[in-house]
Parts: sequence; C-alpha cells; structure tokens
Amino acid sequence: MPSDYFADNLAGMIWDCRLLAIGLALSFTGLACSRTPMDEQQVMNTISPGGGTSTVTSGGAGGGGTAGTTGGSSGTTGNGGVVGGSGTSFGSGFGGSGNGGVRGSSLGGLGSSGVGGTGGTTATGGATSTGGSTDTRLVAKSIAAGFYHSCAVLSGGSVRCWGDNGEGQLGNGAMIDSTVPVTVSGITNAIAVADAWRQTCAVLSGGTVQCWGHNDFYGALGDGTTTASLVPVTVSDITNAVAIAAGEEYACSLLYGGTVRCWGSNIYGNLGNGTMTNSLVPVTVSGITNPVAIAAAEVHTCAVLNDGTVLCWGSNYQGELGNGTTTNSSVPVMVSGITNAVSVGLSSHTCAVLSGGAVQCWGSNYQGELGNGATTNSSVPVTASGISNAVAIAASGGRTCALLSGGSIQCWGDNSQGQLGNGTTTSSLVPVTVASISKAVAIAAGREHTCALLSGGTVQCWGQNNYGQLGNGTRTDSSSPVTAVGF
Repeated sequence: MPSDYFADNLAGMIWDCRLLAIGLALSFTGLACSRTPMDEQQVMNTISPGGGTSTVTSGGAGGGGTAGTTGGSSGTTGNGGVVGGSGTSFGSGFGGSGNGGVRGSSLGGLGSSGVGGTGGTTATGGATSTGGSTDTRLVAKSIAAGFYHSCAVLSGGSVRCWGDNGEGQLGNGAMIDSTVPVTVSGITNAIAVADAWRQTCAVLSGGTVQCWGHNDFYGALGDGTTTASLVPVTVSDITNAVAIAAGEEYACSLLYGGTVRCWGSNIYGNLGNGTMTNSLVPVTVSGITNPVAIAAAEVHTCAVLNDGTVLCWGSNYQGELGNGTTTNSSVPVMVSGITNAVSVGLSSHTCAVLSGGAVQCWGSNYQGELGNGATTNSSVPVTASGISNAVAIAASGGRTCALLSGGSIQCWGDNSQGQLGNGTTTSSLVPVTVASISKAVAIAAGREHTCALLSGGTVQCWGQNNYGQLGNGTRTDSSSPVTAVGF
C-alpha cells in the first residue's frame, strides 16, 4: 500500500471515474461535520469549502501617512470530501446507523483565497486601520446520524457528538445526554464516522477503526470483549479501513484492497459470512472482492460494487434485500435489475442512487418511504417519483432523503416528527423539498431526525429532538432545519 495513501486519498479512494454525476455535483464544493468550539482550529473570515482554511491578516500601520500593505494568504487546498451519513458517512449507515452510505469523494474544492487586509489609513501621525474579522465556528467535513444521536468529523480530525448518551455513544466518558456537541475523547485524526442505535464508530486516518458505547454479548465494539466503553476502543485486526457503516448491535468496514469485514450481532446473517453466529471480532463477508461503498441498517447490510451492481445480506422480511424474495440471507445476494448504482441508504427499506441521478428503492413501504406514490412493499426496486439529479441518499425510520446536485434536499415518507424538513408534520408519498437548504454536500438520517452538512462546514438538523439530537441546545422538535451549536 503506498505510504501516503491514507493521508492523501483515503476519504475519496472508493470513487471511480465512472461516477460522473457525483463528480460534477461535488466539484462545486468540497465536503467538510460538537459543545465548546474554542478548542478546534479557528477559521479566519473565509472558510474554504473543501475543509481548508483561509486567513485574513490586518493591513500594516500607515507610517507617516504611508498606506499599510495588503495582507492575506491564499487558502489551502481543501481536503477530499467524505459524503455520508450513515454510516460512515457511508452510512451514514446511515436507521440509526448513519444511513445513506455513499462513496467518499476526493473532489474537495480548493480553499478560498484569504481576503487581503485593508491598508493603513493615510493620515497625520500614521493612523492604522485593520482589515478582516475572526470567525471561530466549527467546520465539519462529514456527518452521521444514529437512532437518537448525531456526530460530525471536524476539519482537524476530531469528532463531536450530541443527543442520546445513555450507553456512552457520545464517547466523552459520560452517560449524560447532551443537547449540544461534545468532544469524543482521544480522537484527533478521524476521516469518517458512523452512528447506530447505541454505539458509534470512526475510521482513523491510519486505517484503524475505533468504536464506543454499548457492547453487550453481541460484541458491537469489535474489540473481542463484551465490555461497554464510554470512550473509543480499537476494533481488532483492522488496519486498512477506508469506510465504516454501523447497524443495530453490529458494524462493518470496507477495507483497502476491496473486502468487507463485519462484527457484532449476526442473528439475521447480517455479518454476511454464511453463518448466524455473533462475532466479537471482525469476520470477512463472503464473496465480495470489489466493493466501493457500504451501508448498514438495523439488521441488513448492502455494498455497491465497482461495476454498479448492489449486493445485500441479512434480514429480508420486507423485501429489503431486493432480490424478489422475502427470504433472509447470510451471504450477499444480488439486487434485481440494478447495474449502475453509485450509493445506497438503508433502513427497513433500501434505496440506491443511480449514475444518471435517479433513485430506486425496495423493501418496506408502509409510510411511503419508497417514494413511488404507494404504500405497498416491494421486493424489487421501484423508482422514486420526480428525482433525476440525486447524488447521495439517506434512509431511516420510514422515510428517505436525497441530496440533489444543486445542493437542495428532498425527502419523503413519515413526517410525524417533522423529519421531512418542509415545515410541516404531514407525511408524503412523494418527495418534498427541505426548507431553506440550497448548499448541502452530505446528508445523514437518524431514527426520526435528519442532518445535512452544508458547503461551508455548517451542520443543520431537523425532526425529532427529544434527546437533543438536533444539537441546537434544546429538546424541541423542529420541522425545518436548525443549526447545531458551534457550527
């Protein structure tokens, strides 16, 4: 493996040149995803959309009536963006698993140039005028949403989480819920994060994976024990991960070289190794050698392969494996009729973004989450109405959301908690537009809430907020986006 692979290309390695639609969509901006903001890198005046920063320096003193010099340095090149939600941001992962796992992008935009400081005012005695202003807010580069908590990877590599902390899933050494972002202990080099029901996992820049939170007899933390942890612990025998997805009591990682390994609960075959035996350490998914994206839901998992096909395994009671049956499978099975997928998002249903921008979904449809104007389950893919320019997808809790190429978001399905984000609590069988968002670069769906990463690194969330999972310092539900504190 090249020595600089993880430092330079890890977040985006799993894209291939075939993904023209997403490449075009993300080239206009990079991706950049919290409690006290002051301990993170302060960003001066202009935030580069790729996670880079720009600085503003003040103009020099006007000495003896001579104008000060113009300061300001050009922004640095933005880091490669990571799209996701679920899980890893793949998922996003992302019912509460951070669904909406999509391929990371290395197309982070260039940092904006710094604004030059204003020259000193020419005056007797050489009065000085200073240009530029200081912006201390946090800058996110990826996001994830779990059942009742949310997390963001910041531009410096730390992780902030907020919401439900009853099992230590916020990773700050406590078990107290937080309505504002708090810092995950000991992580300074994360590239992606995935939230699930009661645990959280992150991929680090060196290729290792760390998880924290609930860890009963299923072994969801993957460290070979059944001991819960309020702070991150290292998953056994993973040294070359590039993506992460988390489901209910289990997690999966996409490895450099093209394999997938999973650990934890396997009662529906969701680890994909041909058994239904739980595992405290990672096991290899059978028959997959060329995946480019993964996503996990409550009890099933899917992978997009480099030829555009989709394989799924685990629970299939609602037809969520997409192979025309409702039979569970402990090994990957091919989704019917899809040959050009670029990303997937999972819940009790599954959705895929196709290379042309259309969205197809299958599985449970009780709330209209398939987006085809009906409420009938489907064990094979059906097309979501009216979407032709999607670049990412997130699914959870009876709804689906799609990020469109222009930066807007459309959602459909259950809206009882305002999780569709259109200012109402009226459910919809077809896509509706999320209010006031036009510059999103990533989405993540929790159980009954949704979050978006905006082009400047801001995080906005909407929907249910009983645990503070919206991150705005309250426990009040919101049917339209609110900004997480500090971003």
